[in-house]
Amino acid sequence: TVYVVWIIIIMRGRERWCAEWSGEEIMQAEKLLFRFACVVRACGTAKALSDGRRVHAAIIKYGCHCDTLLGNLLVQMYGKCGCLEDASAVFDKICRRNLFSWNILIWAYGQNGRVADARDLFNKMPRRNVICWSTMISVYAQNGRGKEAVELFVEMQLEGVKPDKITFVSVLDACANSGALAEGKKIHANIVKRGFKSNVVVGTALVNMYGKC
Repeated sequence: TVYVVWIIIIMRGRERWCAEWSGEEIMQAEKLLFRFACVVRACGTAKALSDGRRVHAAIIKYGCHCDTLLGNLLVQMYGKCGCLEDASAVFDKICRRNLFSWNILIWAYGQNGRVADARDLFNKMPRRNVICWSTMISVYAQNGRGKEAVELFVEMQLEGVKPDKITFVSVLDACANSGALAEGKKIHANIVKRGFKSNVVVGTALVNMYGKC
């Protein structure tokens, strides 16, 4: 397949890098990581699990498995393919996790209906930004847990995190899917208060919420 061809290209690039170990090694390493990143992302988009596993094996073989970016992309790839145990195993081996590392595994759990696992991971995060809160709210919304989504939205603000347009869209979707008109109206007032009333994406979510309620 096209992914196998990419693996061959990557391997040849690695061989040249090692053979020409010189002042250009950093640039060669960056090229190698970029090639791996491209093919892992492609495997995830195509849900090409078998090819993704082969690329993962190549990443380990050529010593790139500790790279944070590649680790995150592998978690995302396995999540898209529905292989959550593999996604979790890769997450555990990322040497320097960043917020995206946590966020992408929460997303993966949510996409595959494992809401409790997503929330458990969310609770274990050493720190959270608005993106992390929005992702967890979205997980609740996508899995028909509107009440929990709204409760988390309130908790988020109590902790001093200001919602952005993505947060509002996610919590409005939760209200729409659960028929929570009263909560939706409160969120609408919050949207106006925070200056998002003219945002097209938020406005569309509001129309959807009122239409479904």
